Amino acid sequence: MTTMAEEGAARSPRGAEIRRHELAAFLRNRRERITPEQVGLPRGARRRTPGLRREEVAHLSAVGVTWYTWLEQARNIQVSVQVLDALARTLMLDASERAHLFRLAGATDPTPAASCPSVTPALREMLRRLEPLPACIQNSRYDILAYNRPYGRLLGDLDAIAPEDRNCMILVYTNKEWQEAVVHLEETQRVMAARLRASLAGHLGEPAWKMLLKRLETASPAFREHWERYEVVGARAKTKEYRNPYVGHLRLVHTDLWLGPEAGARMVMYTAKDEETRGRLERLYEMSCEPLPAVGGPLP
Repeated sequence: MTTMAEEGAARSPRGAEIRRHELAAFLRNRRERITPEQVGLPRGARRRTPGLRREEVAHLSAVGVTWYTWLEQARNIQVSVQVLDALARTLMLDASERAHLFRLAGATDPTPAASCPSVTPALREMLRRLEPLPACIQNSRYDILAYNRPYGRLLGDLDAIAPEDRNCMILVYTNKEWQEAVVHLEETQRVMAARLRASLAGHLGEPAWKMLLKRLETASPAFREHWERYEVVGARAKTKEYRNPYVGHLRLVHTDLWLGPEAGARMVMYTAKDEETRGRLERLYEMSCEPLPAVGGPLP
């Protein structure tokens, strides 16, 4: 536990300088541990630097080379949460390393990777009681804050996805497994982008929202195209169709149960549209209680 004296030292000029040097050393160490092959770059015959070069990290993180060099030189510069998020993903940091990076930068990680006190034990119990129906808790940014076992298998293996990547916008625009599972992909993407824009009006300038938008705009041309349409849509019940990799085609009614007066966090629940889907949801629930099955072969 951090004491008041330690917090005061961290805020002092000397404490801030020490933290910048520790951040610089941490970035250099992690950069040197990532091979070019791990990020899809050729090694080349003349490479002498262990791991990645600074300019490679800067390019992969969509930041300036000079700015990143200053960061590794412990210069006194401001680091946004968007940049920290990009660096964490480029350097393939695990959850503990990501948290350490944000602490050294004196920033708060706004992604689902950080703990969410609004998801109470009572809400987690509700999610469990809803099984075999897939259900999760999301905020207005589409961060998946908690989910039950059937939801974890609805569009693939959500448990295998890093907590900071458990965001429906990121997954539907960048994750191949999720994209293959959505039957009407482009329509779904457009509606989700329009709904995100409607929600953004109440969160303009917030770091977490800026970080999400920067990541989507950098990673997905499709998102940039949809976002530039300036379409807006509100929440509504709807039927969704998925190609589940374990039990086949699902036709589901999507329902939002709002958890607060501000209409921020919501419980998302799926019920079967027909008897065939109801049976397949039962099978999906049974599978979710066992080790993950192999995917392959024709779907039912």
